[in-house]
Amino acid sequence: MNAGPIVVGVDGSPAGERALRWAMDEATQRKLPLHVVNAYAYEPLADWAMTSEQDARIRSEALVEDALRAVAVGRLEFPRIVRHCVRGPAAEALEAQARGASMLVVASHSGSRLRQVLLGSTSAHCVRHATVPVVVLPPSDEQADGAAVGAGQEAGR
Repeated sequence: MNAGPIVVGVDGSPAGERALRWAMDEATQRKLPLHVVNAYAYEPLADWAMTSEQDARIRSEALVEDALRAVAVGRLEFPRIVRHCVRGPAAEALEAQARGASMLVVASHSGSRLRQVLLGSTSAHCVRHATVPVVVLPPSDEQADGAAVGAGQEAGR
């Protein structure tokens, strides 16, 4: 069995939080480190907001910390946690961060088939290209109904 870390993508959505919770449980049970990854976008010539890359990274770091705080509630045991905030497309960031890992954990978001074809799917990319086993958590019932789909930076889509 590979003793590499468990890598999980978070994006600030309820689905990303579910993936983090599942991955944290698994890392705790297996006594492996947990690498929490958020990919952020920053294109200085295409970004209409007057922001710097440092601001984008700070928002990414805050997103990771918020997700970790949310899933820490009620836990008595934690794995060693490593945070990764990476500039670039989520699918490629997760694929790169997962090299040498025990597994990669992502959440599938609900969405129309047309939307997935036009925008692509991070989870589908990871399943096709990752060099490690990939766990894809399906959308929850609320997401499947369209009631609780999260928006934001998408590391698990």
